[in-house]
Amino acid sequence: MRVSRGVAGLVAGIFFVLAGSAGAQAAGAMAIGVCAAYGYAFDYGNAQAARAAAQGKCAGAQCKVVVALSHSCAAFAIDGHSPCGPQGYASAPALGEAENTALESCHKFGGRDCVIRAFACDRKG
Repeated sequence: MRVSRGVAGLVAGIFFVLAGSAGAQAAGAMAIGVCAAYGYAFDYGNAQAARAAAQGKCAGAQCKVVVALSHSCAAFAIDGHSPCGPQGYASAPALGEAENTALESCHKFGGRDCVIRAFACDRKG
């Protein structure tokens, strides 16, 4: 089967446009506050917009951005029996790794029944 140069060029051009648009949406953030408050943002065009969105979605007191994402995942863990108590957060290339590290951090700070409260991954596909 033969493919003309024009068709091959068109297909390659579409691929590069799609790949470029996926890469452009690669910023995220997670904000946390007291008593299990959180907010997150993913697939934003730039880090500043993602940070502002995460901060704005965090409805609790003393919220602050604790994780910036770029083609990665973040997780936030709390003690399920004491939401205003110990908590942990982490970021990693894979969701499972971020969740495990967040749970370990929650336990490290005294959590006995740590659970994942929120997670976000900032990557396409």
